[in-house]
Order: sequence, then C-alpha cells, then structure tokens
Amino acid sequence: MHPQRIYVDLRVSYSADGVMTPVWIKWKDGRVFEIDRVLDIRRAASDAGSMGLRYTVKIMGQERRLFFEDAWSETGMARWFVESSGTREEESADVAVQNPKIQI
Repeated sequence: MHPQRIYVDLRVSYSADGVMTPVWIKWKDGRVFEIDRVLDIRRAASDAGSMGLRYTVKIMGQERRLFFEDAWSETGMARWFVESSGTREEESADVAVQNPKIQI
C-alpha cells in the first residue's frame, strides 16, 4: 500500500538556540507515546507526499519517521504527521501500548 500521512498532536520542546525537539505524540485515538530519542533531523520528502523536517525517532524501541510540515508545504499549514503504511493494523495501533507516565 501507498504510505499515508497520519496527523498527530505533539508536544515540542524548544532550545535557546531554536532547535525543536518532539517530546510526545498523542495518537488520534487518545493514546500518548513518549519519544525516547531523536536519531536524526533533516529536511526531506515523505514517502507519503509532502516535504518538511523529517525526525527519525525511537518510540518504545521502534524507529518511526515523524515529519514537521511547515507553512511552505502543500497544505500551507504547520503541523506534524507520522508516516503509515496504510494498513488497518498500523492505523489502529501504530506504535505499541500507551505509556501511562505521561500527563497531558
């Protein structure tokens, strides 16, 4: 299947020098996942279409590609999405289980 963009709510930390670091993702069903580690940040195209900052992150031991689609993207809006393979299983439970330590 063709990869899809799944837009998510996201908490971001900003450093004094302006670097954005994602902290957690809130999935569309309300589950929240802490981002354990940012492995890479670069400007890149998504396989699901669109262009932006691609964050390669670790969430509960799994590597994911998270994109910040800025205001210069095709949508004209600044927002975050996760690439999905588009399968039903991945859409319903993309990462794993909820991390109960996170408070929103």
